[in-house]
Amino acid sequence: MKLNYKRTFFIGLAFLSISAFWQLYDNIVPLILENTFGLGETLTGAVMALDNVLALFLLPIIGAFSDRVSTRLGKRMPFIIGGTISAVILMMAIPFADNQENFILFFIILGLVLVAMSFYRSPAVALMPDLTPKELRSKANAVINLMGAAGGIFTLVAISLFIREGAKPDYTYVFLAVAILMVVTVAILFITIRENHLLAKIKEQERKEQLVEEQATETDSLVEETLPKDVKKSLFFILASIFLWFTAYNAIITAFSRYAVKVWGLGGGSFANILMVATGAAVVSYIPIGFLSSKFGRKRMIQIGIIIMSLSYLSGFFYTSYHPSINIVFALTGFGWAAINVNSYPMVVEMSKNSDVGKYTGLYYTFSMAAQIFTPIFSGLFLEVISYRTLFPYALTFSLLSLLTMAFVKHGDSKPVQKGDLIENFDLDD
Repeated sequence: MKLNYKRTFFIGLAFLSISAFWQLYDNIVPLILENTFGLGETLTGAVMALDNVLALFLLPIIGAFSDRVSTRLGKRMPFIIGGTISAVILMMAIPFADNQENFILFFIILGLVLVAMSFYRSPAVALMPDLTPKELRSKANAVINLMGAAGGIFTLVAISLFIREGAKPDYTYVFLAVAILMVVTVAILFITIRENHLLAKIKEQERKEQLVEEQATETDSLVEETLPKDVKKSLFFILASIFLWFTAYNAIITAFSRYAVKVWGLGGGSFANILMVATGAAVVSYIPIGFLSSKFGRKRMIQIGIIIMSLSYLSGFFYTSYHPSINIVFALTGFGWAAINVNSYPMVVEMSKNSDVGKYTGLYYTFSMAAQIFTPIFSGLFLEVISYRTLFPYALTFSLLSLLTMAFVKHGDSKPVQKGDLIENFDLDD
């Protein structure tokens, strides 16, 4: 069975729009909180954690609810369209509140935007496994993450172009560029992906190839009220791993725009150029990693990714000022994060059945968001009380802990299909 790359590309447009927004949020909102409203590192971290507090409660509920929805547009599409429209309208008030230096207005608008984003994140991510056979999900997730990286790069380019050194920046054009991108990409998604039609078509294809019965036999027992002990152990440890590596990575992402200014002496939007290197490395890595994962297994690629990320965090600590070689470190970071991202979500939903994909998507996000609630506050405390130089050792510690917990994960890995003919092993499109 071959992955439909064209269809997966269009499905990935939803994730592209989401990633573009979160790149904007992670880099610009901390600067506004600190520079416009004078919040310290710990309070800034607390505000940055609010989106994840909302997500912790909303994503599992909305993900499970979208599993049971049935409309003319499909299960996931109404959430994607409604959430995008609401988020785009509201987010344009954020730079207005910043320019007016009105913290109450800023805080209210920010909260409403985060609710709108939480409304459609789980359904948007669940759309891919809905419309992709299980054995192709690592490849498909590579494409989805590639699309997300493209959205992140778009935002970083906009930051680099529109934010100048010197006087207090006006972020209006950056927010406008991202808002336009979100509208355009979701409009294309709506035009090209007919969710109900494709879902019916895929189910019929699975029946013809007798995959539905095989997958049900393999996974139904994993989603009973009481999981088998060994599967429950694997599920617990992969969710713990997700918490730990997000604790490490999100600490870097949340603090980096300020770290680059205070430790490395960068000004304006120049910090975005370093992040673009990391994102660009991820972009060129996603498809090869998806292929390698289908050959050698998801768990092994995740472990390789964690090791690379840990080495990158260690290297980053030794830079006391900006040097061009830091781009090599961030390129390795991008590759390592791609290896983790491509495989972790498919490992979780591998333990689901088709009717519960939204529920398990919400479970994945529950642990990733819990980490992103914890880490901006906890790492911010270290930055404020001790030093900004604690950032990379902090990330290294939690990254190594995730490597330890992944050693206990025994389920959810991909099972490469043996080819019938030797020459078929060279078919990279399979």
